[in-house]
Amino acid sequence: MSAVSEPPVTVPAPPAVRTGPQTFLARARRSPTLVVGLAMTLLLLLSAVFAPWLAPFDPSAQNLTGGLLPPSAEHLLGTDQLGRDVLSRILFAGRTDLRIAFLAAIVPFVVGVLLGLVSGYFGGTLDYLIGRLVDTVIAFPFYVIVISIVFAVGTGEGGIYVAFALVGWVGYTRVVRATTKALRGSGWVAAARGGGLSHGRVILRHLLPNILPQAVVLLMTEIILIMVAVVTLGYLGLGVQAPTPDWGTMIHDGQAFITTKWWLSALPGLAVIYTGISLSLVGDGLGDAWRVR
Repeated sequence: MSAVSEPPVTVPAPPAVRTGPQTFLARARRSPTLVVGLAMTLLLLLSAVFAPWLAPFDPSAQNLTGGLLPPSAEHLLGTDQLGRDVLSRILFAGRTDLRIAFLAAIVPFVVGVLLGLVSGYFGGTLDYLIGRLVDTVIAFPFYVIVISIVFAVGTGEGGIYVAFALVGWVGYTRVVRATTKALRGSGWVAAARGGGLSHGRVILRHLLPNILPQAVVLLMTEIILIMVAVVTLGYLGLGVQAPTPDWGTMIHDGQAFITTKWWLSALPGLAVIYTGISLSLVGDGLGDAWRVR
């Protein structure tokens, strides 16, 4: 009796919660929120990248005889109490704060997504431990933890990176963990395992592409939170240290003259608001284009 060969096992593709490139681009072009957000963010990034060429003066150059000058043809946004050009300092401060915010977001994003995938997929004791750790960190006010860590490890950029590497991942882990748990029970995951795919391939090939859009949308929000934290730390004197320009430091230095030279604090504050609105629009637009809900 001849052996009957079994038909090859075909692993069905997961349900399409992600969007194909052409569909995504079509939705993106039709999203005014995303278009406006990208335009605003592009302007912001260009001003930061080309700050050395756009700034009319050295942001650290002092002119004690020309302090607290109002906006004029020479100094478009006036000067501060040390005679430094406000426009130049705003441009370079944006360059500094944006660099810190984007770099500080990388490690939490990677760690949070990986922990969420592993925890949600395997479950068990590992999931329990990660879940309790996430709940413990979330139980404390986020900015209080960040400020405490920076105060403990030291001021400046290094302290900011350490603080967000330690606690910035919990938001990603919480969302990705819940989404992965929901997808883990799907039939296509069982079919993929039955087809001989390893756990690693199931996670990276099937689960990760399905949760990545939601994680990227969350990343935009997290960058805004980091930016606000960087500005807050600068205002408290725990962030970027002089003479490097920083929006938080500029707001702090200008508050003594808020009734007479309001622009010293108001203009850096408006720059922070502009940044937050830009990234928020990008996040909302990406969510619409990817149909993330």
